[in-house]
Order: sequence, then C-alpha cells, then structure tokens
Amino acid sequence: MARKLLRRFIPSAHAIKSNPALHFLGDLLHNPNLFHLNRYSVSMAFFVGIFIAFIPLPGQMAMAALLALLFRCNLPISVALVWISNPLTMPAMFFATYQLGRWLLGLPPVSVSLELSWHWLMHEFNLIWRPLLVGSILSGLVFGVIGYVVMQLFWRWTVVRSWHQRKERRASRRSREV
Repeated sequence: MARKLLRRFIPSAHAIKSNPALHFLGDLLHNPNLFHLNRYSVSMAFFVGIFIAFIPLPGQMAMAALLALLFRCNLPISVALVWISNPLTMPAMFFATYQLGRWLLGLPPVSVSLELSWHWLMHEFNLIWRPLLVGSILSGLVFGVIGYVVMQLFWRWTVVRSWHQRKERRASRRSREV
C-alpha cells in the first residue's frame, strides 16, 4: 500500500537517469538504492528531506540530493521533501528556529530590519546567524527524526494491515470451499 501510494507521486528511475542535466553525476545515479521504495530508503529519505528543509542555506535541493547519495536513500523523496520550506513557510519556520536558537544560547532578542541587500547581509545578518543556525539544526534533527519514525510506523502499519487482509481473504476462500 505505502509503495503503491508513493509510486504515484515520484518520478521513475529511468526519467531521472535520462535527464540530460544530471549526466555529470555519471554512475552515481545508477545505484538502485536511490530509487527503491522500501522501509529504510523511504524513512531515511524523510529524515534527509525534512532535516535539509530546516537548514537556511541556498541549494537545499542539491544538499538533499548529496545526502541521499551518501545515505543511499530514496533520491526523489528526499529532494521533494525539501519543499516543506517554500516561500510561504520559510518566514515562519526561520523565525521560529531563530527564536529557539536564541533561547538555547541565552541571547537577548535583537531588533533587526529585514531587507534583501548586500549591506544588510554583511552587517545585520551577523547579529542573527548563530541562533538561526543552532535553532535550524536542532529543529531539523528533531523533525527529521519524527519524520523517520512516522514513516517507519506507517510502513509497519501498512504491512501488518496487508497481512491481515490477506489472512482474511484466505479464510473467506477456505470457508467458501468447505
């Protein structure tokens, strides 16, 4: 059940391998573990994708892909989950992670005006980067582990449910035969 559900939403291994933009990766994409839909691969992909979604750096999709290659987990799922942090959710996520990091480091609140300029990045970002990074890493780890555990439990639940359904079908067939 979980495998069938996931297959509907992720691209096939052939579609990814034949993408001309990814030919520079060579044989790395030919590892079958990157496209398997098994309990470990999907659960670890959830951890990787959610963890990277909380890291406030550009290139999150590339970082998720590299970690998927490193941990040999499902590449499409780990890259897709990075989109948890999108332009709509980023402000709330990073404000919350900044507040968490500030609280953990025992720093007072800092009044910072947000503007997208080189001057702001060089001067004012220096005031918030440490608590933002600490809070982001901790949040990524916590929510990544939660995603991993939830997928492990969901996978187990679907397997057990499948076993019970198969058992019931066999029992009903036997009762009809008798």
